[in-house]
Amino acid sequence: GVHRQILFATVGYFVGYQLVKRSEYLYAKVDREMFEYMRHHPADFQSTTEKKRIGQLLEDFHPIR
Repeated sequence: GVHRQILFATVGYFVGYQLVKRSEYLYAKVDREMFEYMRHHPADFQSTTEKKRIGQLLEDFHPIR
């Protein structure tokens, strides 16, 4: 009946909430470790080349006609 649907919806909401909360925690943990590594090893993340403009990255356009 209706009471089962309400129960399953409540359980589903609770399980989904806990799964989202856990996944956000894991992503935050990975981000924290990555930024900590970047902070301790700045030489590994230095940009040695100058920044390129979008026109330098794209190939020249040659129409077929």
